[in-house]
Amino acid sequence: MTVNAALDGADEPQDGVAQPRDAERIVRIIRESFAKIEPQAEAVAQHFYAVLFTIAPETRNLFPANMQVQRSRLLRALVHIVQMVDRPQELKPFLHQLGRDHRKFDVVNRHYESVGTALLAAIKHYSGDAWTEEVEWSWAEAYAIIAGAMQQGSDADDGPAWWHARVVEHIKLDWDTAVIRVQTSEPVPYFPGQYLSIESPQRPRLWRYLSPANAPREDNTIDFHVRAVDGGWVSRALVSHSNAEDVWRLGSPLGNLWANRAADRDLLLVAGGTGVAPLRAVLDELARRGSRPSVQLFFGGRTDEDLYNLDELRSFASHNPWLTVTPVTEDGSAAGGEKGLLADVVTAHGAWRDHDVLVSGSPGMIRSTVSRMLVAGTTFDQISYDSFSTD
Repeated sequence: MTVNAALDGADEPQDGVAQPRDAERIVRIIRESFAKIEPQAEAVAQHFYAVLFTIAPETRNLFPANMQVQRSRLLRALVHIVQMVDRPQELKPFLHQLGRDHRKFDVVNRHYESVGTALLAAIKHYSGDAWTEEVEWSWAEAYAIIAGAMQQGSDADDGPAWWHARVVEHIKLDWDTAVIRVQTSEPVPYFPGQYLSIESPQRPRLWRYLSPANAPREDNTIDFHVRAVDGGWVSRALVSHSNAEDVWRLGSPLGNLWANRAADRDLLLVAGGTGVAPLRAVLDELARRGSRPSVQLFFGGRTDEDLYNLDELRSFASHNPWLTVTPVTEDGSAAGGEKGLLADVVTAHGAWRDHDVLVSGSPGMIRSTVSRMLVAGTTFDQISYDSFSTD
């Protein structure tokens, strides 16, 4: 039996194809066993990497010297996969994208076997007496489909694993925020709204996801808006220490924030902080079109100081009457704006039933906004977002 067939919910009892009850059992076993070890997740991650570097020592050079960020990323990915294990229509695209993203680490097929061995060893170690033959079988089957889907995604991408990009401008807007412009020697095939992983010389082998704030340009320049995150190893280095002529590496474009680019429906854009960057790229693309929908942008923060790009957005709107920009601050400090939590202000205007909705910001901001909009009557298929770690 394969988990691929199980998670797809095969209906006919054919040889080698799972029954729906098998899929349900595997999902239940994985979730129950993961729930038992999740309180010790940090220790599980440490054990995983200790085993991996022992059985495949060459993989150590794929990771940064400080493994704290990498361990937390492993845990987030595991949680995400466990949450989606019974939703293959969402899980498979996620795994394909994860496989594409791992090309930048020089991951090859033989590494997947070592990773699987280390993962099962770590889960077994912290499961104790709860680790049975059935639990082991279920995790082995689940990992087989995870690895297979990731390899499919990697194999399907015949472009470069990364692009070199030279920093050509670094503008520090305030203590925590900077706009950094880079230039590549060849075009990077990204769509407005997508994000890229970047590696800088200040933090080698530590990758951070950033969203371009512009549609692709003919001169191959890309603008990134970077805000330093508390405790962020990469973001603070980029904001404070990036220099002209630094050479970055850019990973494969990822994400599908603006999935319905050809639609002519009006757009609602909801941005928190530097989450406005990919939406700025969407506006950049729309401005080039001969005809375009009406666009409402709500840009939120705690105070007006968080709305670092507001003046530029207002200037852009003054030249593009199809765009309306509404600043939202919790303390009401933005002139001409609205006061309150961003999600509350947006939903106070209704369910936006005739709009496609793009939401961009921190994972917490995205969760609260999407949740409030669904309660207000916005349908899930109207809403698009990408949720990824900021550091």
